[in-house]
Amino acid sequence: MHGTLLLYSSAYGLSKQICERIQASLAQRGQRADVAPLVGCTVDPQAYDALVIGASIKHGKHHPSVLEFIRANKDPLESRPSALFSVNLVARKPAKNTPQTNPYLKRLVAQSPWKPKLQAVFAGELDYSRYGPIDKHMMRLVMWINRGPTDFGTKVQFTDWDAVERFAGQVAQLAGGAEAAGQRADALAA
Repeated sequence: MHGTLLLYSSAYGLSKQICERIQASLAQRGQRADVAPLVGCTVDPQAYDALVIGASIKHGKHHPSVLEFIRANKDPLESRPSALFSVNLVARKPAKNTPQTNPYLKRLVAQSPWKPKLQAVFAGELDYSRYGPIDKHMMRLVMWINRGPTDFGTKVQFTDWDAVERFAGQVAQLAGGAEAAGQRADALAA
């Protein structure tokens, strides 16, 4: 087995950055982790001790490929330690920043045949300069409705990197248990 596989689905790159931060945190703990895009994934999830999926929201939804991947890989996701996190701007609000209160993560888990035991939600980034004309105005309307920043010059990252580090610690515990079980199985087979 190859440690932990961190898969990301990202519209603007923040889910990938979070996976890379988790990877670095695992490396500091002496654990191996690989980061790969979920869309067009060429890595075999079955070759890993633990799996983590990170997915961002765009236009109020996770990318359809997230559920497609989960359905196609339900067995490896359920047969080893696994986790799921969502990145969205709604999570910038204290009442919407947990797996139990975040509507996007709750919807994804409800639609999914896989029910990960470890879940997290991280607030995203608002950067009007990255959006096309239609998205820019849509985001401004959403922010206006939700009392968020509406100035087109706004670029703010709401991500709580300490929360990402705490989640990485939880992933390390999951992955560490899986690695230890794999080593015991290898020793018994020898």
